Amino acid sequence: MRGPSYWTAGEREYLAMTTAQRYECSFCFVTHTELVRIASHGEIDPDQPDSARPELQAIRQFLDTPDNAELVAGLSAQAVLEALHVGVVWNVVNRLALAFGFELREGQLQSGTRALHRFGYRFPAFLLAEGTYTDHGDMVENLRHAVFDAPATTSPALRTSAATGESLTEPWKSYAALVRDTPSRITDGTIKQLLAAGHSEDEVFEMTVAAAVGAALQEFDTGRRAIPTGCTLPVPRRPASGSARPRRSAV
Repeated sequence: MRGPSYWTAGEREYLAMTTAQRYECSFCFVTHTELVRIASHGEIDPDQPDSARPELQAIRQFLDTPDNAELVAGLSAQAVLEALHVGVVWNVVNRLALAFGFELREGQLQSGTRALHRFGYRFPAFLLAEGTYTDHGDMVENLRHAVFDAPATTSPALRTSAATGESLTEPWKSYAALVRDTPSRITDGTIKQLLAAGHSEDEVFEMTVAAAVGAALQEFDTGRRAIPTGCTLPVPRRPASGSARPRRSAV
């Protein structure tokens, strides 16, 4: 969300804002709307979507329909990939915010957004299983491995099923579908039903993360495949032998 990129900080916040709008996540929408105002320095009016430059409008539509390569025909492969990275992060975070009922506390909007703008973002360590896996040299591949392969309370097979919806039984089948497709419909009662069925809080947490990450990665993979053939993209480096503690990834 910060650092060198084809997209300015304000434009990346705009993509995060429109992702929150898509998922009807008021917590994320209000937060990123304020961050657009702070980070764009007037280049984008969050209340006027047409104020965004055409390239940004095109990539925003592409993130919603990542199989439509025509939308990004005039952009470089690197620019598209950078936008996809923004998309995968906020596709995950919005689903988690809705599932777990994130709420803004009094005064948090002003203080929190200014702190984020000043100090930047860090991908949460729990999503990368920090210190417990082999670094694959790429944020998305590290995320994929940590959520679906790393040791946890639930099995890798069950977490993989949450990501796709395949081979799941109730109540996980219905719950994972809510996380993937309509997370705004999740309520406190939804979570209480899972706990009442005998599932632990750790299991609910892990299955929520798996379903959220699975849906986000499906869109990311679709978008990456849509990047025009012949464009040069960074290739994740081969992991070194053995495990190494990775750096916490800046987003």
